[in-house]
Amino acid sequence: MAKEMTSYERFKCVYDHKEPDRIPMQDSPWGVTIARWHREGLPANTDFATFFEFDKVAGIGVDNSPRYPSKLIEDAKDYTIVTTAWGATMKNWKYSASVPEFIDFMIKDRKSWEDAKSRMVPTKDRVNWDHLKNNYPKWRENGLWITAGAWFGYDVFASWHVGTERMLMAMVTDPDWCSDMFNHALSVNLALLEMVWNEGYTFDCISFPDDLGYRNGLFFDLDTYRSVLKPAHKRLCDWAHQRGVKVMLHSCGNVLELIPDLIDAGIDGLNPLETKAGMDVIELKEKYGSELVLEGGIDVRLMPESDKIEEEIRTKITKAKIGGGYIYHSDHSVPDSVSFADYCRVVALVKYYGKY
Repeated sequence: MAKEMTSYERFKCVYDHKEPDRIPMQDSPWGVTIARWHREGLPANTDFATFFEFDKVAGIGVDNSPRYPSKLIEDAKDYTIVTTAWGATMKNWKYSASVPEFIDFMIKDRKSWEDAKSRMVPTKDRVNWDHLKNNYPKWRENGLWITAGAWFGYDVFASWHVGTERMLMAMVTDPDWCSDMFNHALSVNLALLEMVWNEGYTFDCISFPDDLGYRNGLFFDLDTYRSVLKPAHKRLCDWAHQRGVKVMLHSCGNVLELIPDLIDAGIDGLNPLETKAGMDVIELKEKYGSELVLEGGIDVRLMPESDKIEEEIRTKITKAKIGGGYIYHSDHSVPDSVSFADYCRVVALVKYYGKY
């Protein structure tokens, strides 16, 4: 019997478009979903990924923010209001699965951006060196797949730092300002990651979020992507590939029209492949399977339905795993409509159909 692969070996195989012992597995339940699972049988003080024997992944993060003061403004029964290091004021709900409500932003125009930009300087105190020193040797010894984070693109600024309407308007009316934000945030991010790398804390992949579409298509046209954002995506990929590091993009929505450009920019993998937005894993595998690692695509809406979810997993995984290049993940975050028993069944099916 062949020796079971480590998570590092398994992910590396998949990114090299070769077949490992089984598909790698990871997922992203909402906090309220995990709370439900604990009530229904997930042992207390047990991480869900450990319980389900998902692949072992470690993350390296750096702080490229303007470092505005982070403060608690209000702590109510059902929500908190806070300010962030990026200058956003936002409301977070305590007991429901939701993105925050953004109330205000400090970055609203070129002038306020210049203030933020002047505060974004790549200094060594923006890396948690003690965390790396204490944990990195164990990560490598235990065969973890190590992923570094990047925080710089359209969605990061639109959703978290500037405001969606303001950002979408600026992509058309002031693209140079947008490009400057993307590229400065990326430059600081890469300078910090270079510090990490040069200290011997190497990593295997860079993962970054940049939602570029919604249910029916892209937020902006291809020409806008190519002129304003693609150069930054390519710069990240070039930096990573010079060091033998892979790049995984998280983009929700329907980004089918953009995939050839993402591949051209150097993106190695794409998640979460939202089924409800028309991102069909089987079609993507047939068209781009030799060029793009696919992660996700398992419809969370079907997880409570035993017959439908088995057919979903069987048809998609058995085809997507051929030749490597597929990682299990739901097609977004797992909502609290999925019970602990439902999800136990999902994991069992993924393990069964995900073997080679």
